[in-house]
Order: sequence, then C-alpha cells, then structure tokens
Amino acid sequence: MRILLSFLFCLAGAVSASDLPPSVAQALKVAGIPAASVAVVAQEVDANWPRIAHNARAPMNPASTIKLLTTFAALDLLGPAYTWKTEAYASGRVVDGVLTGDLVLRGNGDPKLTYEQFWRLLREVRMRGIREIRGDLVLDRSAFAAQEPDPSRFDGQPMRPYNVAPDALLIGFKAVTLRLVPNVAGKSVEVWSEPAPANLDVVNQLRLNGNGNGHSNGCGDWREKLRADIFDHGSATRLVLTGTYPAACGEQRWNIAVMDHPRYVLGLFRQLWTELGGSFGGNVRDGLVPPDAQLLAVSPSPTLAEAVRDINKYSNNVMARQLYLTLGLESGRRPARPEDGEAAVRDWLTARRIALPELVLENGSGLSRRERISADGLGRLLLAAWKSAVMPELMASLPVAAMDGTMRKRLKTNGVAGQAHIKTGSLEGVKSIAGYVLDRSGRRWVVVFIVNHPHAAAAQAAQDALLQWVYER
Repeated sequence: MRILLSFLFCLAGAVSASDLPPSVAQALKVAGIPAASVAVVAQEVDANWPRIAHNARAPMNPASTIKLLTTFAALDLLGPAYTWKTEAYASGRVVDGVLTGDLVLRGNGDPKLTYEQFWRLLREVRMRGIREIRGDLVLDRSAFAAQEPDPSRFDGQPMRPYNVAPDALLIGFKAVTLRLVPNVAGKSVEVWSEPAPANLDVVNQLRLNGNGNGHSNGCGDWREKLRADIFDHGSATRLVLTGTYPAACGEQRWNIAVMDHPRYVLGLFRQLWTELGGSFGGNVRDGLVPPDAQLLAVSPSPTLAEAVRDINKYSNNVMARQLYLTLGLESGRRPARPEDGEAAVRDWLTARRIALPELVLENGSGLSRRERISADGLGRLLLAAWKSAVMPELMASLPVAAMDGTMRKRLKTNGVAGQAHIKTGSLEGVKSIAGYVLDRSGRRWVVVFIVNHPHAAAAQAAQDALLQWVYER
C-alpha cells in the first residue's frame, strides 16, 4: 500500500495540467503560462498526502515566500521574545557636560531601528548630562561583515529601499521619505524630507503638470516621470530632483535610499543632536567599543514576533536579510556573513529532520535570482510550522486575504476573504504564494503555488482561483 501511495504521489507531481482544478488550469491558459512552469501543493494539515501535488518536487525560485523559512527558523531558534540592543558609549572623560573623546554607537543587527528610536537613544545620552562632544562619532558595526557595496547589482535600482544592504547599525532602513505636495497656485511642487539628515541637500527642480482637477487614480506611474541624481561632496550628499509631477496625483510619498550607512548615520545624528540642544564638531568613522568605555544608553528593539510580522505582512527584504545574518551571529559566528546565516538555517533543518535537498539559499529574503526550493519543500515546512510551538506567531505574521499586508487588495469579493493567511512573492518572471487556508467546513489547508515563467506577473488570477477552490472544498 505504501509503495502504491508513493507511486500515486509521483504521478501527482507530473507537469500536465490535468491534475490542477479546472478553474486554475483555465486561468493559466489565459495567462499564457504552461503547466511545466508551475508548481502547486494543496494539503489538509492533518492529511498524510497532498490533495494536489503538481510538479511538486521541481526546484523553483520562490521569491519572497522563502521568508517563511527564515522567519520560522528564527522564531524556533531565538524565540518570539528575542530582542536586539543598540548601545551608546562614551569613550573619554565627561566633565561639566563635555565629552572629551568619542561617542561610540554599537549596533547588533536590529532590523527595525527607526528614526524615532534613534532619537530616544540620543535623548537618553543628553539626559546623562552630555551636551558637547569633542571627539568623533564612532560606529561599531562589527556584528555583521561588510556587505555587497553595489546596491544596483540586483536590478539596477540602487536608490530603491529594498536594495539597501544589511548593516549591524541599520537606522531607518537608510532611507528618507520625500513628501511631494503640488502647489497649484504657485505652479510648483513642494518637497519635504523626513528625516532631514544635516548632510543631505535636496535640490528641487520638479515641474508641476496640470491644475489638480483630475482624480489621483488617473495620475499613472508618477515615479516613472521623475529622476533623482546623487552627487557626493565630502561628507555631504546632494540629491537633485528633476522631471514632471502630475498635479492630479495629489500628495505622494517617495521613499529613497540616498547615502551609504556611515554618511546616513552621521547626517541623522547631526540633525537630532542639534535638535536636542547638543553640539558636535567631529566626523564619523568605524571602530570598536573600547574596553574602558562607559555605557550611556541602550535602545531595545521590538520583539522578534513583532519584527517577523513586518517581514511577512509587508515582505520587507532588508529586515529579512538582517534576521538571516542574526541567525548566523547567534550561532557563534562574528562578524556574521550570509553563508553563516545559511549554515544556521541548514543546521536547524537537520535538527528538525526537514530534508530539503533542492534548497539553494543566498540571503533568506527572496531578493535573489539564485534561491531555490520546491513547492513540496515549502509545503512540508508549513506543515512542520503548524505543529510547532511558534505556529501562532508565524501564522499571525502572514497577510490575511482581502484584509492586510500584501494580500489586502486580493479576493475581496470571494468567500476566501479573511479565511487565508498567505505569504506572497514576486520578482520579474516569478510569482508565488504560500500559507494556510481555512475552508468553508473549518478544515485548515497548506497551499503553495509557485510560477517561474516570463508571464508570471499574469498568474494572480490562477493563484486566487486555487485559494478559492481550496476554500470551497
């Protein structure tokens, strides 16, 4: 009997479309996607075998659904209550509010050290009585090894925040938010930056197009009509904005990464330290916390459970890469490199007896052309998560169909709305979903659907059809 079931499972892994629900097969046909480019698994969590296993063993590029592996491993290894700490030290003497020496900031890989948290850290330093720093700002970034220096390597978009490299002292995702506000009366576009690093000079040469009477949905892809150029001058950066901004778009926000990590931290520090009434005349440099340095302030991160929610709900690549390196760091490797994160994940898989022979890892975020896993492998990972102690935290981190995250706009008029926790993934030529569906009879299913094909972007209807089919079982 076991041999027969194995044989049937292998047959179910074939690449014909006949083993897919008719609604799914038809949607793929309309999208021009052949069955051989699709891998699907659908299985009740208490069943021994999948109901659907189409091309299930084929190694596929999973895009951001690989974050399920990174976040499940992290929750299981580190615990949902795990936190990171960012510390500020005085290296030198403090007399009458004057630090004759350096202020040292040590990062430990916090994936969500926000602008506001950094302000609170510096405010605590001020509350210690320090108002003047007569040395440098020293950044201890030694927890992580130096990363890829070219942010344009992946897709030629170096200023997109998702391309920001990991850093042990990552603040605000190393990005600024530009608020573009049409001034119809003045026939201009106002630009506000938040934060406003002291060493960032924004040169606004944008032109306003139209009178603002149109609807914002008719403004098209306004980013494609704009250009941002960066020019470095010593420790300062000039950002020149040119192009035409449609008045019909109303107020919009443009997130952009404009500086390297040390320059960004320096600019942010100068801005906030001045606002807090402090003075600083030094520069920025890398270094280590001296043994005799005095601890001034500590900024604890939100818990890992909260970080995982941001990673999966909104598919945050930078946070996922930070977490991947943290796994390497916590396994005893310092400075942590991507291969250390991979080693930690593979050791965890071995300990959990989850065999993924097809697995290829690069950075654990899905922002990769190399990463591979099978639909069967992702499905077994989700089944293991379902039976684990961290299942509530992992499931709660997944986007809910028609409700939030990257699934907020999908399946709003279908019965599956609100009944599916689904991680999404997309790259050029890749579109994937993986997660859990509660069917109309109250049974929970694991669902995985990966497409690797030039027409992958057109696969959403087929994936939604599968989720609806599972719900109606």
